[in-house]
Parts: sequence; C-alpha cells; structure tokens
Amino acid sequence: MKGSVQIDCELCKGCSLCIEFCPKGSISLSRKLNPKGYFFAEFDDQKGCTGCAVCALMCPEVAIEVYRG
Repeated sequence: MKGSVQIDCELCKGCSLCIEFCPKGSISLSRKLNPKGYFFAEFDDQKGCTGCAVCALMCPEVAIEVYRG
C-alpha cells in the first residue's frame, strides 16, 4: 500500500518526532521557516511512504494527515 502525507506547515513546530518515528524516512526538516519562526517538517514522496500513520499519531500539534491509496 502506498501512502501520502500532508503536513500543515503553519501548525508544525519542528519537534522532529514524526521524523524520528517514520519507518521509511519520508519526512525531513525544512530549511524554510513557517510564519511562527519554526523550521517545519516536510514530506518527500520519493521515499516510499506506506501510509502507516505513525507520524500523525506522534505529532503533538495534530499537523499531519495521512492518506492511503
């Protein structure tokens, strides 16, 4: 199964929990700042997301949505 992740960069505070728990390494920290001044997480579709949703479960800001398809 293939998944896709959407991260709301305005809600993300760059805590990196999603990055550490992603089994495929599909999420990384951006070099850009969001409006609140945080480096936010961003999804890389090329790394093979499985749609496990661990990233969304770990996100304390509820900034991540996972879609499976």
